Amino acid sequence: MPADAPHDELGERERLHRVSVALDRAAGGGFLPFDRFMEIALYSEPDGFYARPRSPLGPTGDFYTAAHVHPIFGRAIARRIRAVRNAVAPKGPFRVVEMGPGDGTLAASIIPDLADLAAPDSPLNYVIVERSSALRDRTIERIAPLARAAGIGLTSLTSVGADGPFAGVVLANEFLDALPVRRLRWSGSVWHELGVRREGKRWVVAEDGEAASVPGAPLPHSASPGATLEISPMAEGFVREIADHLTVGLTALIDFGMSERELLAAHPSGTLAGVREHREVPDPLSEPGASDLSAFVNFDRIRAAATKAGLHEISFRSQAEALGAWGFADLLEDAIREAGSSVAEVRLRLAAKNLLFGFERFRVLELAAPLGAEAVRSIR
Repeated sequence: MPADAPHDELGERERLHRVSVALDRAAGGGFLPFDRFMEIALYSEPDGFYARPRSPLGPTGDFYTAAHVHPIFGRAIARRIRAVRNAVAPKGPFRVVEMGPGDGTLAASIIPDLADLAAPDSPLNYVIVERSSALRDRTIERIAPLARAAGIGLTSLTSVGADGPFAGVVLANEFLDALPVRRLRWSGSVWHELGVRREGKRWVVAEDGEAASVPGAPLPHSASPGATLEISPMAEGFVREIADHLTVGLTALIDFGMSERELLAAHPSGTLAGVREHREVPDPLSEPGASDLSAFVNFDRIRAAATKAGLHEISFRSQAEALGAWGFADLLEDAIREAGSSVAEVRLRLAAKNLLFGFERFRVLELAAPLGAEAVRSIR
C-alpha cells in the first residue's frame, strides 16, 4: 500500500482486513454457512458494513430507501399509525417501534405528523431498534430535537420486545431483506446447505451436506434440480417476537420479495445481491464488508410464521396499493398546493411517481395482534 495513501483509504482497507480476519476465524479453514458469513460482513462491530462510521444510506451512500425519495412516504405511514392509534388505543401509552431506522430519514418524516397524538394521559413513545451503534447515534442525534418539539418520547432498545409487552405499531421498512439468510440448493431429492469457503484470496460458494433441520414451514419438494432458495430463520423469529410482545396494534413489513413459488420460478439461482455506491456488484462475496448484502424476502414463510404465532393478517399488497389506502393521494394534493413553484411541483410529481411505480417489487404485509384485530381491519 503506498505510504502516501489518504488516511480514510487506509482506514477503510484496515477495516475490511479486520472483517476478513473475523471471517477466516469463523470458517476455521473450512465451510462457513452463509448466514454466518452475512452476519459478520454486515453487522460485526465495529467493522461490518452497517457498523462503519460512514452511513450507507442516501445519495452519498450505497443505496436509498423510499423514505429518501420524499417525506410524503413517511407522512403516509404516519397517517396509518394515527388511524391505528385511534382505532385500538386512543388512551394510554402507545409505542411506535421502527426496526433498523438507518440514518433516521423515515423517523424524521413521521414524528412531526404525530405531534398532536401525544398527551399526558396518552403518552406516545418512538422507539428505534438499530444494531449499528454508528447508525443508532446518528439517528438519535437527528430525530431527538423533533421528538422533543412534538412532545414524543424517544427510546433506543436492543430488540422489539426488550421493554416488555406494549400497544402500538411496529414498522420495518427494508429491514427483513438485510437479515442474514440461509441459502439452500435442491439436489432433486434433498436440500443442501450453501455457504462459502476460502479459495486463495477469494471467498467462493461452497456446498455442504444435507441441510440441517429448518424451523417453520416445510421446504418445497417440487423445485428444479439445482434451484437455490434463500430463507431467513432470523426474520421468522422476528415475527414470532412481535407476536409475543405486541398486545394490541399493527405491524407493517415493507420490503421487496415474492412468494416461494415465484422466487423459485423467477430466480432459480437465488436472489442474493451486493450493492455498492448504488450499483450492483458482480460478485456479492468480493470484499466482505464493502457492500450491502440482501436477498428477496420469502413472504410465504413470513406469513406462515405470523399465522402460526397468532397474528392476524390484515393485508398483503403492493407498496403502491398500501400508500393509496393510507391517504397518499390527499397528501400529494396538499403538497402540490404548498409546492411554491412549478419546478418544486415537477420534482414532487416525479418523486410521487417513483414511490408508486419505482418500487414495483415491494410488498407491504400488515399484521395485527389478536386483540383489536377487527378494529384495525375496519379502518378506512
